[in-house]
Amino acid sequence: MPKLIKIAFVLAFFLSVDSLSAQCAMCKAVVENGGAQMAEGINSGITYLMVFPYLLVAILAYSLYRYKKRVKN
Repeated sequence: MPKLIKIAFVLAFFLSVDSLSAQCAMCKAVVENGGAQMAEGINSGITYLMVFPYLLVAILAYSLYRYKKRVKN
């Protein structure tokens, strides 16, 4: 049963696209007043800032996986 709950949670998360497309009002105002180069720079900065939380979560998950595998053996 817990596996079914996890699947339902993941589906609900990915189906809530409307909430994922929200943006900061300041970022939107800056991009609207700037040119294409400024918009590209802001997008690059957002991507740069977005990578680190995912990287940290991936490292944590891999560490837990290795720990559980070592304890099992």
